[in-house]
Amino acid sequence: MDRLVYTALSGLKSHLASQAAIANNIANASTVGYRADRVNFERLVMKGGNNELDSRAPAAEEVVDMDRRAGAIMSTGRNLDIAVQSDSWIGVQAADGSEAYTRRGDLQVTLAGTLETGDHFPVMGAGGPITVPPYQSIEIAEDGRVLIVPQGAERGTPPQEIGQVKLVSATGSKTVKGLDNLLHVEGGGALPADMTAKVRSGALEQSNVNLTQALVDMIENQRSYEVQANLLKEAKSMDESAANLMRIQA
Repeated sequence: MDRLVYTALSGLKSHLASQAAIANNIANASTVGYRADRVNFERLVMKGGNNELDSRAPAAEEVVDMDRRAGAIMSTGRNLDIAVQSDSWIGVQAADGSEAYTRRGDLQVTLAGTLETGDHFPVMGAGGPITVPPYQSIEIAEDGRVLIVPQGAERGTPPQEIGQVKLVSATGSKTVKGLDNLLHVEGGGALPADMTAKVRSGALEQSNVNLTQALVDMIENQRSYEVQANLLKEAKSMDESAANLMRIQA
């Protein structure tokens, strides 16, 4: 009986995690560069001999990853908007100071002169976060170079390079999505720069969340949750029947 209850409770826990992931995807359907959370389920493994339960592996343990397909690219015409082409990522500084990666390309310059993403993560260059001096105009080249015309420069002054956005490829590396919606190297560390990576200026990659599919997934997950809940009710009914039978025999 305890096996049945354990299986049902583990299933309920995993379906709650799945529902939370689906709800988060729907909430971020319009977030620039967002990659949808994805929940996979592993099979329950029970070990034992002679009808004895020696050990239990987690039932229906959820493994949270993300959908790595690219989102649609939309033109904006804004100089600081960039869409990364191919499977490259933009290097940023995470809240804990480590290097992480994003596809969010709606960049902006803070009052302190730091180049950062729309969700306020500093953009990394070759030597750390990129700092932008006062400028008349700014643009980002196809290879990620940040070009400015300095403030007070004469008309016709050519743009000057003040840094280059770090672009990396995650191919062949073990990476995971963090709670901050950034890509991290599993176990720590940093990805090497991808010298062949290109960006499209004046455009943004949209979220890759398919709202229709997300709603279907939510309905299916809710039905599966109800099945697990009914399994608990059945286990309770069977336990009560067994208890009644023991009282009669006594």
